[in-house]
Amino acid sequence: MWKTDLEKLQKKESLRETLQFLRKEAKDKEKAASLKAELEGGTLLVPLLSEEDAKVRKGTALLLGELGIQEAADALWNAYESEQTLFVKSAYLTALGKLDFSEYIPQIRERKQQLLELKPVEEERKHIEEELRELGKLLVAADGVKKHEFTGFQKPHEIILTTNRDTRSITLREVREISKTVRRAEKEHPLGVLIRTEQIRPFARLRTYRELLFPLHCGGVIPPEAVCAAKMVAESDLWELLAECHKDADVFYFRLELKTRMDLAKKSAFAKKFASGLERDTNRKLQNSTGDYEIEIRLIENKEGNLLPFLKLYTIPDRRFSYRKHAVATSIHPAMAATLVKAAEPYLKEDAQILDPFCGVGTMLIERDIAVPAREKYGIDIFGDAIAGARENAAAAGELIHYIHRDYFDFKHEYPFDEIITNMPMRGRKTKEEMDAFYARFFEKSKEILLPGGRMIFYSNEEGFVKKQLRLHKEYRLLAEFTIRKKEQFSLYVVELKG
Repeated sequence: MWKTDLEKLQKKESLRETLQFLRKEAKDKEKAASLKAELEGGTLLVPLLSEEDAKVRKGTALLLGELGIQEAADALWNAYESEQTLFVKSAYLTALGKLDFSEYIPQIRERKQQLLELKPVEEERKHIEEELRELGKLLVAADGVKKHEFTGFQKPHEIILTTNRDTRSITLREVREISKTVRRAEKEHPLGVLIRTEQIRPFARLRTYRELLFPLHCGGVIPPEAVCAAKMVAESDLWELLAECHKDADVFYFRLELKTRMDLAKKSAFAKKFASGLERDTNRKLQNSTGDYEIEIRLIENKEGNLLPFLKLYTIPDRRFSYRKHAVATSIHPAMAATLVKAAEPYLKEDAQILDPFCGVGTMLIERDIAVPAREKYGIDIFGDAIAGARENAAAAGELIHYIHRDYFDFKHEYPFDEIITNMPMRGRKTKEEMDAFYARFFEKSKEILLPGGRMIFYSNEEGFVKKQLRLHKEYRLLAEFTIRKKEQFSLYVVELKG
């Protein structure tokens, strides 16, 4: 298949272009296996590590790594040690990272320490930092990331519980319901609810927020310039927060989450410069890792185009939704399900018989029962994989829920239910007419299922169809309507079947 290309390598013709083409081919697993077999242990490639053209040496190293040619490991390490062109050195390390490099670990540690003690001139800094980054990746792959224990639950902090903009009041109400013995100050924040407290744990257990973030204080506005942003974050209260909340605070591995209006290319360039700058400005007490990390630094662009910095700690255990072992594409987020249940809580009946006719993996039923325990719980879904996942999720949550693989409109039961609670199916590819008919069938079918005085609690973005059916079905009355996502027109409806 690659006869001509291999001949070019043998004759050393058009080496840059040929290596670039073969690297592109190697991205396909089947082609890579075939190419690796034809190269017979890399005997044709290894001599190219001594070529005069630095870009040829770099391309050769990367191709050896991408093909996983273990026989070339010694040659790659020797080439790395003798390489004088700085921009090539990291390529050897990248290649070794895809092979078994265990015998070189002592030398890797030694080289990393040498570079940490080095004070490079400005024009060499970029390549030295790239080399350090690759050395760090190898050591993380070999040793793993040292796990830190969060110990800051009983220390004063400012935290943000992130929520949907339109559901902040629901989480704020939950915060205020927490025991009066927990000293705190709270208010709504653009990202959710801001809390100042000396006890994080009671708030971390709430179910209606997505994430717990720490605002970072930098003493000024952070401009959208990577090097400056890294310096300001490094000089913020970030390290103080990490050190006071963890045992044996030494090196933390981080990832950057950048939420801005930048295009993808600018984001990528910014992230790379920021990560390098933050490593440098913290004396590598913070090191970038895209795969294995304990903290996330999040930069969010505000209306003025400046950046607001936040910290997310993965060292704080979050087991709120650990039951959710399975999900499907249409699954509702468990924090959103908990939010819907909290909004509807005044209308929920204890010890009720409840049904979710479009249950998916069962999240709404589980969150409903956690909030207000029910007597009997049934879930129905036409999608078999969702039902299988729902059964496993319920078992993980310690919930007894009867799941049935069936179409709701064909479902029959020997006694009626007190409550229907569900996340209504999205329109998807259905036409307007099909969706209109679906809501008509739903309201009709639910009359058969509910007791007089029973309630339907459902989440939908089809206000027109909902209100139409309420006009047509005088036997129902709307008890409450909560705006959940105003922009996307999602609301939670509480509807009662008149007695």
